[in-house]
Amino acid sequence: MTTAAAAASGQMETPSYGMEHLFENEALTDRRPLRILSLLYRDHWRKLLLSTFFFLIKHSPVYVLPIVTANLINMASHPGKVGSAALWWNFILLFVVIVQNIPTQVLHISYMSKAIRYVEAGLRSTLVRKLQRLSMAAHGELAAGKLQAKVLRDVEAIEFLSRQMMMSVMPAIVSVIVAVCITASRSLLVTGFFVLTIPTALVVVSFFRKKIRRTNSEFRKQIESMSGQVSEMVGMMPVTRAHGLEQTEITKIDQTLSKLRNKGYKLDIVEAYFGSSAWVTFQVFQVLCLAFTILLAYRGTIPVGDVVLYQSFFTMILNSISQLLNVYPNIAKGFESIYSVTEILLSKDVEEYQGKRKPDEVKGRFSFESVHFGYPNSDRHVLSDFRLDVKAGECIALVGASGAGKSTVLNLVIGFSKPTKGRVKVDGVPMEELDMGAYRQHLAVVHQSTVLFSGTIRENITYGLPSVGEEKLAEVVRMTHLQDVIAQLPQGLDTPVGEHGGKLSGGQRQRIAIARALIRDPSIILLDEATSALDNESEYYVQQAMQELIKGRTTFIVAHRLSTIRDADRIVVMKQGRCVEVGTYDELMEKRGEFYQLKQLQA
Repeated sequence: MTTAAAAASGQMETPSYGMEHLFENEALTDRRPLRILSLLYRDHWRKLLLSTFFFLIKHSPVYVLPIVTANLINMASHPGKVGSAALWWNFILLFVVIVQNIPTQVLHISYMSKAIRYVEAGLRSTLVRKLQRLSMAAHGELAAGKLQAKVLRDVEAIEFLSRQMMMSVMPAIVSVIVAVCITASRSLLVTGFFVLTIPTALVVVSFFRKKIRRTNSEFRKQIESMSGQVSEMVGMMPVTRAHGLEQTEITKIDQTLSKLRNKGYKLDIVEAYFGSSAWVTFQVFQVLCLAFTILLAYRGTIPVGDVVLYQSFFTMILNSISQLLNVYPNIAKGFESIYSVTEILLSKDVEEYQGKRKPDEVKGRFSFESVHFGYPNSDRHVLSDFRLDVKAGECIALVGASGAGKSTVLNLVIGFSKPTKGRVKVDGVPMEELDMGAYRQHLAVVHQSTVLFSGTIRENITYGLPSVGEEKLAEVVRMTHLQDVIAQLPQGLDTPVGEHGGKLSGGQRQRIAIARALIRDPSIILLDEATSALDNESEYYVQQAMQELIKGRTTFIVAHRLSTIRDADRIVVMKQGRCVEVGTYDELMEKRGEFYQLKQLQA
């Protein structure tokens, strides 16, 4: 069994990285990147502090070397004032602080990596968990390619941002503080000159900040658009190749690539201006610092050796500030990725039913009480005053023209949609009170478009079930007329189906989906054109299996081929979101109303 399928079926325990509790605060409605970043690392501050502590120790040679060098130059300038022992002690100190770099560097990276890697896994896990909680309407508006970009590219960018913060920003800030403090202990006059560099850096950042942020945002959105188009192109490949439209797709992608190239070029130019402006500014400051300290030494205000010390520390400050400026574009990219993932993390468009009542059993009695349903931002109602009472174990067929509201009724039964007016009851309990996860464990759904994952036939049939006996599996295979198909495959039930079941025919995929529904032994069955992809022989056998399956179970069938629903207990004829006729097949044919007209069209 593959790892993905094992995890899905509950046969393998994996560590939980979920961090959704961090984003459940109702007051958290903004998208300030630093606040989000601090939330992500809220449980890992101890690791980050230890990493910072070991960084200070391992980085100490950078701070000690200028001091020792200045001491040695001053000693060499006045050899009679100090003994040789002082020289050796300076060299020993320098040797010790250099050698300790190896263990402290490992400890610094170890604690930092533990925090960053856990947050990276946690953020991806949280995004996946939130995607599972979003409403189906929200999923309908989010392109699969864009979601992949958020979970993969944006999280990777946030991980890179975290590393930049720990390995570039934090060391640079610490180096500036240490350099200023050591310089202040020796000369406040020189310290004042050093401090002038900080507002200069802020001026440079503020000048380019809006441009960098805007170009990063444009580039990120273009990347998401590109990802969505590539995903769509792959899904459309059979249609594209069948109609000879390869060049049309290539042209469409090339146009998007051209826009992406232009956005990327614009971003690179802005970053180039930013980097070069910062470099020139600080090189000028470094020359001024050298001239200033040389002038002080020439006048005897400071020892000659201190020129090297101040120049070294000023270089350290400039390099640190330059480092901050150089990584700022990457930080801006990371912030933009935080904006991107918060579109999911802070989304309030979650599943509408939030009930907590877990039913011990579901008999399948439904009551649709004057149900109205319409999509947001639309005045048109898909369902209008829909009323229907369904007995437990009853088979209900829904028929009507496209757009009549048949699939919407199925979505109401599943709980994907919630009525805008009226309500739906299950076994006398309003759906608002039910825990949807517990309730849906009693459902089995077979859609018109078969959904398989890239595991084996066995894994696809037993999806979500921790253990299934071989006898039960064999029975389901027989009922769905799959035994002949499986007998011809090299690995039988353990044959991989390929991505989305691409190695199987449409009819074979549909029968596997039906087998998946059968094996769950559900109380409620929903069939949305479940036999549409089958040939006549396979449809016959599956229909026989369905007759056994639906006995004693509440069944909703959406069908366009009216001959397939002859044995339904009741047929509900829908028109423009309303129930216009209800009855058995024979009753509706005798009535010669809407159902009769539909049947005549198929005659």
